[in-house]
Parts: sequence; C-alpha cells; structure tokens
Amino acid sequence: MPEQDPKRHLSHADSVCPQCLRRIRGELVQRGETVHLEKHCPEHGFFSAAVWRGNPPFSGWVRPKIPFPGGPREQTRRGCPFDCGLCSAHAQRTCTALVEVTERCNLRCPVCFADSGGNAPDPDLETLRRMFSRIMDRTGGCNLQLSGGEPTVREDLPDIVRAAGKAGFSFVQLNSNGLALALEPELAHLLKDAGLSSVFLQFDGVTDAVFRRLRGRDLLEVKCRAVENLAAAGLGVVLVPTIGRGVNLDQLWELVRFGLKHLPHVRGVHFQPVSYFGRVPADFVPDHVTLPEIMTGLARQSRGLVRTKDFLPPGCEHALCSFSGRFLVQEDGRLTRLGAACCDCAPQPAEAGALKSIAVTARQWTAPDSPPDGEGGDDLERFLRRARTHVFGISGMAFQDAWTLNLERLRGCCIHVARPDGRLIPFCAFNLTSRSGRPLYRPRRENPGQ
Repeated sequence: MPEQDPKRHLSHADSVCPQCLRRIRGELVQRGETVHLEKHCPEHGFFSAAVWRGNPPFSGWVRPKIPFPGGPREQTRRGCPFDCGLCSAHAQRTCTALVEVTERCNLRCPVCFADSGGNAPDPDLETLRRMFSRIMDRTGGCNLQLSGGEPTVREDLPDIVRAAGKAGFSFVQLNSNGLALALEPELAHLLKDAGLSSVFLQFDGVTDAVFRRLRGRDLLEVKCRAVENLAAAGLGVVLVPTIGRGVNLDQLWELVRFGLKHLPHVRGVHFQPVSYFGRVPADFVPDHVTLPEIMTGLARQSRGLVRTKDFLPPGCEHALCSFSGRFLVQEDGRLTRLGAACCDCAPQPAEAGALKSIAVTARQWTAPDSPPDGEGGDDLERFLRRARTHVFGISGMAFQDAWTLNLERLRGCCIHVARPDGRLIPFCAFNLTSRSGRPLYRPRRENPGQ
C-alpha cells in the first residue's frame, strides 16, 4: 500500500543538535502540508520538528532579500552560530536592539525564555548609557526595547528611559509582565513623562486558566488593570500572547477582540508561539505551534473578518520568522486591510526592509497624541482622521530553538540582544539552550531559578 504522505525533500538547512548544540547538517522535508526540519547528530541521533503546518503554503511564503554587508563586524573562529556579534556572514542590519536591564523578576513563569529570577547585580545607569551610545554607533539608529528579567523591578527605570532618549533613540519600548504597572498607576505616567513610547505587554489569554498554565497564577484582572493604567498615561500597548498547543490556541481572536475594544491605546496583538529554550524541562517532546496555524486560526475564529491572505511575510527578518497585517477598524467593526495584497517576490535590499520596519513599527506601536477633531469632511478627511486612531496591527513571530534552528534564518535576524562588551547577538542565538538547559550565549547561573 503506497504511503499516504510521502516525504519530499525541499532543501538543506544547517542547524544544531538539541542535545549537545554542535553544528550539524539538516534538511527541510515536507509530508502533506507539514514541513519538518530533520537532522542527525552522530552522537545523539535523529531529531525532527515541525516548522510549518498548513496554509499559506510553505513554497509561496517567501520574501527574498539582498544581504546587508555593512556595519561593524566581529571576527569569527568557529562560524555560525558560535561567533555572533555580528559576524561578516550576517545578512541584515539591526532593526530592534534589546537591552536587558535586570535579571530579577517578580514572576516565575514556567515558559520563561530567559530563566529570569537571578541574583546578578543590575547594570548601573552609567553602564547602560555606554551601551545605548554604542548601539547607536554600531547600528546607525534602530528601535530600542528595554527587557529583562522584569524591568519594572528597577526603581530607576524612568532614568533609564530618559538616558535612552538622550542617546538618540526616538522609539523606546518596555517589555513587561505588567504587575507593577497594574499596582502602581503613577509608574505609567512617570515612564511616559520620561519618554517611553510603548509597552510590549505579556498578555496570554482571556481566562485565568491560561495564565495559570503559562505563568503559574491567576493574572487576568492584573493584566486588564495594567492596560487601563497605560491607556490613562497615554502609552501605546502591544498585547503579546505566548501561544501553546492545548493552552490558548483557541483564544486567538478573543485576544484580538480584547485589543480592539481598547483602541486607540492598544495598538495591536503580537503572537509568539512557545519556543523551547530557557526554563523548559529536559524530558519533553516538542510540539511547536507554527505561524500558519496562527494565521488560519485567526481567519477561522474571526469568521472571515480577517483572512490568511491578509497577512504578509516580513520585509525585515527572514520570511519564515514572522507575519504581519495592518487593518483599519471601521465604525461598524469591519476590518479593512491596509497595504498590498501580496509582496513583491523579487529580491529587495535587506537594509531597506529593516529601515521601513523601524519606521512602521514605531508609528504603529505608539499611541496617537490626541483624538482627531471634527466629524465632517469628505471621505478622504474622514479616512485620515480614523487612520490616526484606529489602525490595528496583528502579527506573529516564531522564535527558533535548538529543534527548529535554521542558520539561514538566523543570518537574516534583525532583532539583536546588546551586550555590555558591544556585541549584538541575534535573539534566537542569544537565548538558545540545549535540551538540558545549557545556554549557548546567555550567562549560565549556578543556581537557576533560585
């Protein structure tokens, strides 16, 4: 009897062994509508992980780029992914630089990619100033995200935001779990006054059952209060759900609906499927939620308010890393897609895509300054007024772990973690950990989780 879904070989894909992190040869293979990354380690055997399930078809989800060769580059000894910093083989400039201002955290999330909660001293303000200056010098300008740990545990966080602005960053975003922002309404105002543009708010679901699974406690009320306080302060909010199979994959559109109800300050939803690095058990079997599952889930759950064809591959990072769509929310609740229906599949300069992404992200994720005046005017005037307040972003990003790492994708990364020594390390490389939790770049704590 013939095999129902015969394996079709698509391309080679250099990767790493999930057990020992040695560089090994892999390949992308397709069975039916599912694409797997398969690889074999001489010491630890065979590994396979799904990287694409369903529609849009894998073969058509492309956005080729002409590599960006510019910027300061680090010398290499071992090659990708072991000499990141950035090396001469990297094909993209920095779009967003992440600076971890603390390892401390006021939560103990089971899915934390950073394994936050360490006791290492926070970098002082002068160290951060030097880092901000060096990032500007190395990148020529990019968006900045303050991350951790949980940045709001630092009492001098407004001073850090001000220092980032003085260094030249026009868009400064805070990555936060929202606990302090919910309990201390004045904090949001202090951060806004200091120059903060936006908050990347961890927001996983619309029921407490989801938060108990992903964060270890009921948090829905706290998260809603954080949204209210941020809106009152005039800050843009991006809801960032971590998506896990059997946890919240059925709440995709409910998360979007929540965001739409809180326009204009909630600027969009940015879905992030669970990646298996950081605080993960050693004995699990990976079951990755893929980007097309989120796109088709949104289309199905919205009952056609959005469609899979409304989402496009990225102009900045590698095409397989993310999707995005921007929508004008009409007065009757309908969503009208903004932008082209499809991408130009001719190779485009990578730097041009990054620069456009920097500008669009800053504009989309920052709250409007004030509501538009007046209700009259012609169709164009009414459109422009509403576009100031009611453009909503829906996007997703699939981070790579030791099972799914494809070095071609890594070399196209535009989200880089800044280190005190001046290196800029692609996000997925910096957070990569082996099956046993051994990190490739992130400093290893002697007593993780303590």
